[in-house]
Amino acid sequence: MIQQLESQTEWDVCIIGGGATGLGTALDAASRGLKTILFEQYDFAKGTSSKSTKLVHGGVRYLQQGNIRLVMEALKERGLLLKNAPHLVHNQQFIVPNYKWWEKPFYGIGLKIYDWMAGKLGLGPSALLSKEETLALAPTLDAEGLTGGVVYHDGQFDDARLAISIAQTAVQYGAVVLNYFPVTGLLKMQQKVCGVWAKDSQTGKEREVKSKVVINATGVFTDTVMKMDDPKHESIISPSQGIHLVVDKEFLPGDTAIMVPRTDDGRVLFAVPWHNKIVLGTTDTPVNSISAEPVPFEEEIDFILTHIGRYLTKDPQRSDVKSMFAGLRPLVKGKTKKTAALARDHLITIADSGMITITGGKWTTYRKMAEDVVDIAMEKAGLEKKDCITEDMKLADYSATVIPADINSLSNDELKAIVQQSVTEEMCMTTEDFLSRRTRQLLLDARFAITIAPVVATMLAEEMNKDENWIKEQINNFNAIAKNYLPLK
Repeated sequence: MIQQLESQTEWDVCIIGGGATGLGTALDAASRGLKTILFEQYDFAKGTSSKSTKLVHGGVRYLQQGNIRLVMEALKERGLLLKNAPHLVHNQQFIVPNYKWWEKPFYGIGLKIYDWMAGKLGLGPSALLSKEETLALAPTLDAEGLTGGVVYHDGQFDDARLAISIAQTAVQYGAVVLNYFPVTGLLKMQQKVCGVWAKDSQTGKEREVKSKVVINATGVFTDTVMKMDDPKHESIISPSQGIHLVVDKEFLPGDTAIMVPRTDDGRVLFAVPWHNKIVLGTTDTPVNSISAEPVPFEEEIDFILTHIGRYLTKDPQRSDVKSMFAGLRPLVKGKTKKTAALARDHLITIADSGMITITGGKWTTYRKMAEDVVDIAMEKAGLEKKDCITEDMKLADYSATVIPADINSLSNDELKAIVQQSVTEEMCMTTEDFLSRRTRQLLLDARFAITIAPVVATMLAEEMNKDENWIKEQINNFNAIAKNYLPLK
């Protein structure tokens, strides 16, 4: 891909940012026949896109807020994702436990509307359950005061793996996608953006990359790129942190997830089975600073443990937490101070310089966001109009063996084969790429990830012809990040 970067004199579309939105945009543009290049400063999906609640969902919460349009769009996209990436997205059953007399009719009606809105792309009908039926599906729910529940269906997925799958599909259509390639500046001619400066982090070499249109898809870093274009730019992102705690399956055995419809701060709380563990989350905490590796706050950890403890017979303690991770939502500033109330609709803006920015949105609607921004980019850059074809597009890895998320039980030979595959086919460059996103070990069990890191670093070094110093540096870098995934004070 670096050879392609060097031989191409001008691109049709240059995308900054390799999360869900940027990768989706690269796939959409390349599949319409546009010469497409994407630069990511770290690894694909390193930020928000690998730190989600692992749900492909219409958004029951947005239904509560009355944001019907967003829910309709998301339910359609959920159905398409299930069809186009069945190796990574599956149907997940949820229970809303009822402890007050009015909850069953209230949530029952709401979730019937949710089913109806999904139409033929629905994943299964919601239903009212008796107390006995509820406990049969979720035996560790607190039975005291439980009157029953409502069961409904949504999608569940592996976010970072899906990002890699989208990247691979984009490459199949001719896109060039490069990780560890930060954009350091914008090229301008007569006040118009006509490309970028991109730097190869591995070699330090900087390149001038010309493009007919530049798309800023950098999530929480949106304002940084907008300020590169216009130093007077006023920030539009109001970042909010969401954290998740991962615990053993014993806290919620079986395959059914729990959705708690109301917490003290007005959010919903999930307990979702994922790779044989349970993901608990999420929080919504406004933050002032943006970091590539956000860290959970003490009060967020307490908030999740306290709230989930109200619903389970065995309350998870800090010592039960296998891993915890934080992500930043790129919420677009609204008229409200409360981030939980800001809609997740996406926003597309065109600067005076012609640079296009897309931000907001959510994982589930990444494909639609990409379609919208490429439509605008083609018009803006005067490119030949071609229709979007991603709606029925099967994503890469469709029949291939998917790398396991949990590598705890692998033999050394099996691990080596997976390390090789991640380097040769998935642009894995670091120990953290491998343990956090190619596999999901760091998110599933941070202690084990720290233990296995030296083995992985050595295998990567062998595959990539790196020396002892590189191995040491990799282990140190990984440990510095991984310690923040450990829950103990």
